[in-house]
Amino acid sequence: LASGGYLVEIRDETTMLREVIGHHLFIHRRRERTPGALALVASTSTWSAYNDWGGANHYFGTNPEAPRGRATHLSALRPWARGQIWLPSGAPRCVNAIRPRTPGPARYDSIEWAYINGFTRYYALAGWASYERPFLQWAEANDYRFDVFTQDELHDDPALLDDYPCTVFIGHDEYWSREMRDAVDAYVDRGGRVARFAGNFLWQIRLQRATQTQVAYKYDARRLDPEAGTSRMTSAWEDPRIDHPGARTFGVNALRGIYAAFGGMARRAARGFNVFRPEHWAFAGTGLGYADMFGDEASIFGYEMDGVDYTFEDGLPVPTGTDGAPQGLQILAMGFATLAESSLPEFENSLMLGDGDAQFRNSLLGEPTTESLERHKRGSGMVVHFTRGAGEVFTAGTCEWVNGLIEGDVYTQRITKNVLDRFSK
Repeated sequence: LASGGYLVEIRDETTMLREVIGHHLFIHRRRERTPGALALVASTSTWSAYNDWGGANHYFGTNPEAPRGRATHLSALRPWARGQIWLPSGAPRCVNAIRPRTPGPARYDSIEWAYINGFTRYYALAGWASYERPFLQWAEANDYRFDVFTQDELHDDPALLDDYPCTVFIGHDEYWSREMRDAVDAYVDRGGRVARFAGNFLWQIRLQRATQTQVAYKYDARRLDPEAGTSRMTSAWEDPRIDHPGARTFGVNALRGIYAAFGGMARRAARGFNVFRPEHWAFAGTGLGYADMFGDEASIFGYEMDGVDYTFEDGLPVPTGTDGAPQGLQILAMGFATLAESSLPEFENSLMLGDGDAQFRNSLLGEPTTESLERHKRGSGMVVHFTRGAGEVFTAGTCEWVNGLIEGDVYTQRITKNVLDRFSK
């Protein structure tokens, strides 16, 4: 049996129509590497975080101690919510299809569609159907082979990736345990190559394997987490109490991102990356030059981005190194993001997120003031490359990179092939 995701369709056999009532997914792992295969680690911890089957997830629920009742503990034994594993063709993606031409209320196309059609409200934000499946379909059509793993396996087995020259992460990849990060860091140091076409590297989690439970206190970690004040606290990687900046692993982090082309977040912003270092091997064969943009037509810049603290020197973005950027990291392309929604006063009631993430970042990084809050509303999304130890890392810090492959964007496809071809040797 080939490695990959196997979809199970559940039907009601008691009716004439044999109506489909649900889907489940099994990820099959081979005991040995498939000849010529690369590794893909599915973002299963993020799937779990957004899975609201049973009425709760890491975003809302019935917890009286957390805003919106956010659940801090989630069972890994739940079915997947409707839309995470299978979607009908034409289901909206998380980035709105149409850029607004006039001021108006914030719109969330995928969430509105979900309410109307009976799907989980967050189907477009995390899951096999939106991210891993279309990437693997594109890869198969372009003669790339992948063995597929879960993050649970990466957590449990630090040597999981050792037989693979390249490991890929795709889509919305927000939640990681320290064990997962340690495994990837060691893999790169030993000569592994990581291609991360994914965004929003933000939260540390703990996995309680005995009870199959995922733990994340997130914004409330300093107040509620029993491990508060330790390096295992389930807060943002950039929290000084954790002292393990995300950029050390992937070159970028979410708190220097986050949002673009989502709701009231940078709704009219560019939806592609501006190129700053066209001479880099990742752009070979694209014809792209300095200041060119790619991916805008396919809206690859969104909905959550990763960046790093930077400045400009002679027209080129360079990392400051203040938030863990590895030595020698190059910012190849970038765009601008925000941590706060904006609107005319008459449309403020339409905003879903407001400036909550800007306030959170402001509370973590230095003494919070009104002036610093404005500064912490500003973010970016970046494509970066660096080497470490015997290995190297290429990161396109956006959730929606895969939509460039879905839409057949020439530049996104060429860059993806350049990375996979180089890293698979």
